[in-house]
Amino acid sequence: MATVLSPKQSKVGLVSLGCPKALVDSERILTQLRADGYALSATYADADVVLVNTCGFLDSAREESLDAISEAIAENGKVIVTGCLGVEAAALQKRFPKLLAVTGPQQYEQVVRAVHSAAPQVPHPFVDLVPDIGIKLTPNHYSYIKISEGCNHRCSFCIIPSLRGDLQSRPANAVLHEAEKLVAAGTKELLVISQDTSAYGVDIKHATSPWRGYDVRSHMTDLCAALGSLGVWVRLHYVYPYPHVDAVMPLMADGKILPYLDIPFQHASPSVLKAMKRPANELKVLERIAGWRRLVPDITIRSTFIVGFPGETDEDFDYLLDWLEEAQLDRVGCFKFEPVKGAAANALENQVDEAVKQDRLDCFMAKQAAISAAKLNRKIGQTLEVIIDEVDNEGGATGRSKADAPEIDGAVQLRDSSGLKAGDIVKVLVEDADEHDLYGVVCSASTIG
Repeated sequence: MATVLSPKQSKVGLVSLGCPKALVDSERILTQLRADGYALSATYADADVVLVNTCGFLDSAREESLDAISEAIAENGKVIVTGCLGVEAAALQKRFPKLLAVTGPQQYEQVVRAVHSAAPQVPHPFVDLVPDIGIKLTPNHYSYIKISEGCNHRCSFCIIPSLRGDLQSRPANAVLHEAEKLVAAGTKELLVISQDTSAYGVDIKHATSPWRGYDVRSHMTDLCAALGSLGVWVRLHYVYPYPHVDAVMPLMADGKILPYLDIPFQHASPSVLKAMKRPANELKVLERIAGWRRLVPDITIRSTFIVGFPGETDEDFDYLLDWLEEAQLDRVGCFKFEPVKGAAANALENQVDEAVKQDRLDCFMAKQAAISAAKLNRKIGQTLEVIIDEVDNEGGATGRSKADAPEIDGAVQLRDSSGLKAGDIVKVLVEDADEHDLYGVVCSASTIG
């Protein structure tokens, strides 16, 4: 029997920068290219064309993106740029005249057309088809699922609406069908992402769509209930503390979704929040947090904050520290304010000195480290469910509890990885802790997923 050889496939390299939402964009682009017959390259040298998915939210992110573009051009030469920085197409083409194309965020079709033009694919019936779940850039056992694009807020430090537009929610059944496919393919943790998860469905007036024989409303609580029926971990990110967030507490208490909320508070001082144009009331938020903890005692609340925002006084910063002590948040990230091209905050008076920003950042993180260490120390002696992310070559393993999101939170370090593989969910006895991580051993015969 004659052997049929497939032609050499064109190969695409990818550099994906920025947040999980950009990572999902990269997955969508690669899924379409893979369906079109392209192979993926892990090196510049082996790629026929390189995609750079950029981030332009902060100046530091812009610089990282510009460095990545420069490196790709130097190492390969055939480069296409997409993502948030792509809205500055003219400036990028002027700075990098060798760029083949520049597209903005969510312009999937334009990116694919540019790849087809730069590295035409030879049609062949024996080229592998794309997997049903598409191309994933995360481990098989967890997946990000994007429920909407854009944002209706106009925070003074942010340019996301100008980059990605106003809120555009996906129909509920589209999200749920995608989730079903991911779970069927081995996903054990779904991470729900958007720019504002709490606002999901507002733009489409919470329209219903059919799924599994009934209509599901495009609303945060209804979507969470439906995702919670799939039998996997469901973790919520980018949640604004609107009143209807209270309605997901029973789902957490019943184990339908993880007792975890990622809420970008950004600050606590009323005057700073007003300057930021943030939709928040710091006193009400403390009451809400206390109420959530009464209903779900093991809830984990993570957040991000900005210090050194224009006009932030010593009194404002002290207020933030006092609020942090009162709130006792579990996981916290903090950033120094950076001017972002096009952001309204750049024109505000009383810009804070860089040295003061750094001092405040150091002070803030020291206080949170003490809070985190005390909270984790109280977990010593407890038995927790842990999902295994990695088994190392030295006999240990790294996993996460329900309180830990991948990449941004702490981890659970295990001494003995015998019989474990990535994606296993096991019971772990916590033996030790530091400021960020837990340390423990797997309970015998404890694999539960």
